[in-house]
Amino acid sequence: MKLQKLIQTLLPFIIIFFTMNSAHSAEPTPSQEITLDFIMGKFEPKTHPDFTPISGKYADRNGLYLQAEAYRAFKNMYDAALKNGVKLKIRSATRNFNYQKGIWERKWTGQTKVGGQNLAKTIADPVKRAKKILRYSSMPGSSRHHWGTDIDLNSFENAWFASGKGLKLYQWLQSHAAEYGFCQTYTPKNMRTGYEEEKWHWSYIPLASKYTAFARHNLKSGDFSGFKGAKTAKSVDIVGKYVLGINSNCH
Repeated sequence: MKLQKLIQTLLPFIIIFFTMNSAHSAEPTPSQEITLDFIMGKFEPKTHPDFTPISGKYADRNGLYLQAEAYRAFKNMYDAALKNGVKLKIRSATRNFNYQKGIWERKWTGQTKVGGQNLAKTIADPVKRAKKILRYSSMPGSSRHHWGTDIDLNSFENAWFASGKGLKLYQWLQSHAAEYGFCQTYTPKNMRTGYEEEKWHWSYIPLASKYTAFARHNLKSGDFSGFKGAKTAKSVDIVGKYVLGINSNCH
């Protein structure tokens, strides 16, 4: 009886102890519920509570943002890579809807050439033009860069990663990035659809997998509007072939 009373007396304190330790050890999670507007990048990273600016130590310019959890993971990966003689540099991170719209429409109108071509002059068919842009650039509302989980590293040319410092960096990422939660989303296309291979594009999967799942169940072609060429979203199957057309290891 005395032992039972002792346990009853101590039980509340035991519960508090384990609850506090659990809370301290748990990884912080995003404060906002997942919404369609978030998935489509219709927010401002500077004012979003889950986003933080990236130090110039890790990026090629100021003004870049990531979700805080993804940023912490990247910094850990950066430190580990540096010890192995590999220096990671973020070239692009969060891009919201309006930012992506600017990239897309400059290519759509021919202001920015694609493969040396002014697409407004060389490809009249809107679906064919959209597919040409979609080889390497996302339609506004469909980019993983909206989520604050994805980064482009060091170079935007696959050839750079094929030899020298680029090859060493890529091989290190292939061997170790998963240890820090990162996955190369756009691998060679023999096993997936959508964008061409991008050896520079890496995604923080502990968060991004949740957004991918949300997009699979909630994002529709009819949700795309507000930019030139938006009507092609259904014809190109923007959700099925592009948003979900990723390396199977990154789901």
